Amino acid sequence: MVRRIHPVELDFVESAPVRLTFGAALGASPEVVYRELADRAEDWPDWFSGLVAVARTPEGRQVRLTGGGQFWETVLAARPTTHYAYRTDRTNAPGMSALIEDWRLVAAAPGTRVRWTVATDGAALYRALVRAARPALARNFRVSMRALDRRLSLPRR
Repeated sequence: MVRRIHPVELDFVESAPVRLTFGAALGASPEVVYRELADRAEDWPDWFSGLVAVARTPEGRQVRLTGGGQFWETVLAARPTTHYAYRTDRTNAPGMSALIEDWRLVAAAPGTRVRWTVATDGAALYRALVRAARPALARNFRVSMRALDRRLSLPRR
């Protein structure tokens, strides 16, 4: 069942009861990494493990995960080369009451330092499950960033 969740704003990234942050270094410039995050959302399943499909909607994006999870998102920050963030407005994920994913990019020779923060809240069981999933999310992030780094190092056609 799809339901609306709390429409939190960017300050929630700092105040969320559950915050998971992961980092990686990529060889591509912040301009190239940002373009892949913000302008090529439909390609995320090619490099971000666990995503089945990403489609643009009038409000933002619809994301489908392996296992049937669905998220309808609104982009909150789109600052080329530095910041991309979106919140979930509707989902079929049980127990969740708020979610923002925040991507920060910093130029770091020879490429970009990427920081991804998942800020969320929900029922006590949901919060506990998200905290327990930290190692799996960290592994998924590492695998996905390696795949993105390989993708961005290939010549574009």
